Amino acid sequence: MLNSLSGRFLILTTVFVMLAEVLIFVPSVARFRADYLTDRLERAQIASLALLADDMLDPDLERELLANAGVYNVALQRNATRELMLSSEVPGPVAESFDLREAGPVTLMHDALVRLASPEPEVIRVLGYPSQQAGQLIEITMEAGPLRSAMLDYGVRILLLSAVISVITALLLFLAVRRLLVRPIKGVVGHMIRFAEAPEDARRIIKPSASVKELREAEEALQSLQTQLAASLRQKERLAQLGGAVARVSHDLRNILTSAQLFTDRIEMSEDPSVKRMAPKLVGSITRAVSLCENTLAFGRAEEPAPVLTQFNLAELVNEVLEAERLAIDEHDVSLSEDIPATMQMRGDPEQIYRVIGNLVRNARQAITGTGRPGEISVAAWADDTEWVIEVTDTGPGLPPKAREHLFQPFQGGVRKGGAGLGLAIVAELVRNHGGTLQLARSDESGTCFEIRLPMGEMG
Repeated sequence: MLNSLSGRFLILTTVFVMLAEVLIFVPSVARFRADYLTDRLERAQIASLALLADDMLDPDLERELLANAGVYNVALQRNATRELMLSSEVPGPVAESFDLREAGPVTLMHDALVRLASPEPEVIRVLGYPSQQAGQLIEITMEAGPLRSAMLDYGVRILLLSAVISVITALLLFLAVRRLLVRPIKGVVGHMIRFAEAPEDARRIIKPSASVKELREAEEALQSLQTQLAASLRQKERLAQLGGAVARVSHDLRNILTSAQLFTDRIEMSEDPSVKRMAPKLVGSITRAVSLCENTLAFGRAEEPAPVLTQFNLAELVNEVLEAERLAIDEHDVSLSEDIPATMQMRGDPEQIYRVIGNLVRNARQAITGTGRPGEISVAAWADDTEWVIEVTDTGPGLPPKAREHLFQPFQGGVRKGGAGLGLAIVAELVRNHGGTLQLARSDESGTCFEIRLPMGEMG
């Protein structure tokens, strides 16, 4: 209960209402004290009227009048003459005097708090204006104990009333908040739970119904999120089914094409001029088809294995990549170079780093040969204090806008005709597994540059 929104709101409401009542309590008690003293002044003035009617009063009658007024002495000033109207024995010296004629709100509140904090019996003097303009000043002496008792009694009644008001107000606010806020929020939470049980079911998407503006905005945002998520899950399910089918087809097709490659080797040995002219194109087509099948199968795995970290020489690994690529190109068409310190050591999975650089170099080579013009591919690397940086640069035609938009997305970022766009997706995943980043540094008419950053960190 206390951990719920409505429970905490109930507690806070009660606390704040009580705080407001406490702030009201001090002025109320101060006002009560001022009214109490004014009433004593009026009673004393009425008692003094008996003396004005008869100059000689019986001592017993005088004591009775003072007892009824609740005072010891009464002095009245009229026509610039001050005289003691009624008097009796005072039990002790006057401890303090209070002039109600010039007392402001701050003074009244201060005097009230001091009186509440002073339990000792005291005699006090009070001065004020007579009622009905019966003079210029009236002065009385009285016991402070009854005043304090009356103030305490009044204060207790104020606090009890405040507590009742606080409880009723908090309860009403609790019910209002529960109906206007808590219940709609619970409804939204319920929709989220039901949607989480079957996110593909479009019938479980929330329909905004809240009347409160902020809650309705939250429901609309949740509806948009659930709609997008449901559509994304349906698309991923279709892609997963399609991926499984493509992987099986690619596996069988790769075996068939591998066998076809063996026959093309013999066809190339033919002396027939037309066969010699067509054989290279057939070999190239079959090679590209085999590469596509291998990439599809590689991407179709659930995930790439975690990198096995070892220390290796990056320059030697890059040289192996470039030597393998030189077997597939005419050096007069594409030149390969590297700019890596011969002693540069890095920590990573050499097999996966080989695949990363190999894919980027192969993509660059295919982009250049596709233009029919000569070009250059270079691999550079260096290390700073926190990471290793590898750049693969080519002088090809650059990437088209569509390829840049979906660069690392499978089946969408392909540049070469007949390609599936899997190479860069695989490269990006391998780099992420090393905790690094792969980004397109630049791509224009002068060429393309990919940048790999691998943090040293725990692997350094």
